[in-house]
Amino acid sequence: MSSQDFEDAFEANPPPDGTGGRRRPPKVNPAKLVAWLGIGALLLIVLLVFASGQGGIVEVGDTQVAVIVNYFGGEPEMVLQPGYKVFVPFVKQAFLFDKSPQKFMMEGERNVSANHVSKLTVRANDGSNFWFDEVEIQYELIPEQVPLVLADSGSGESFKVNWVRAYARSILRDEFGKFTASDIANPTIYKTATSIAKDRLNEVLNPHGARIIQIITPKPKFDAAYERSIEDRKVADQETERLQARALQLERERERRLAQIDATKAVEYEALKGTLEAERIEAERNLVRVEKSADAYAMQIVAGGEAKKSQLTEQARGMTAKATKEAEGLKAIIEALEKRGEVLVREKLAERLGEIEFTLVPYTRDAAPERVELLGAGGESLAGLKGGNR
Repeated sequence: MSSQDFEDAFEANPPPDGTGGRRRPPKVNPAKLVAWLGIGALLLIVLLVFASGQGGIVEVGDTQVAVIVNYFGGEPEMVLQPGYKVFVPFVKQAFLFDKSPQKFMMEGERNVSANHVSKLTVRANDGSNFWFDEVEIQYELIPEQVPLVLADSGSGESFKVNWVRAYARSILRDEFGKFTASDIANPTIYKTATSIAKDRLNEVLNPHGARIIQIITPKPKFDAAYERSIEDRKVADQETERLQARALQLERERERRLAQIDATKAVEYEALKGTLEAERIEAERNLVRVEKSADAYAMQIVAGGEAKKSQLTEQARGMTAKATKEAEGLKAIIEALEKRGEVLVREKLAERLGEIEFTLVPYTRDAAPERVELLGAGGESLAGLKGGNR
């Protein structure tokens, strides 16, 4: 209502006087009231249109991506840059999606929201159970595939319920359940299972416009008895690893010492080779010197031998001549003896008898002895010649 309308109403209904009378309400024009109500309704409709993305302009935030759908045909338009985007109202409609990384939590005993559900429990392939107190899955929309997200899941946060929540628990259970409880306690194994689960989740989520950034899994939990057995096994494994490391260290130490010994032996061998080579050279020098000395000595011996040979040869020749002469004299004697015969024997006998002293006995046993024997001091006997007394 304008100020003139209020003045007209004031004149038609003056305020009460000082006697205490009450003011009468002003009269309202029904046509004007309807006009004002129409204006308010129009403003409300405009606000709702803008709020629904059909008002011809939409603001895209830094962490948002917009999809503008044309209801009269044509491909949806994506708006990836932050800012305001103008479009034809009632012909097109804008839908906003959050492209910032999302966090899907699996913890606690009950579901809290689309991005917060109860903890993950797994049945291992050996029949035992284990769980994770807190599993965090970080995911995000693929900006280039937001129109596909709108077509598959609708607007808003429907994609969180329809896809990530639907696949995460089953795939994680499937991958972790392939191992025994003792195996899954090994960080290397459950990290490997986590990586495989991430790949499988991306295989099923990528066609729907979402992708997994990271899956964070803490150490799995077991009941108290099994936890103790795992700790005991871990201690045993650590001791085994320590012993294996010690064995490897000893093996390396052995190899190092063998290499050191080989190096020392190689040095000693080379030194020995050098010593032997020096000794060989010295031996060859000594050999040459000895050979030269031997040659000189041999020449000296040969020369002396030749001289001795010549001397002995001359002596032999002299002795041969002497022996020849003696032999010739003996031969002459023998020839003379052959010629003189018994006479020479008798001469020799006489010469021998001349050297003997005789002892004569003044009697005779036989007046005509046929034989005379002489007994010498040594018992030797000399036979006399046949005949008379001699």
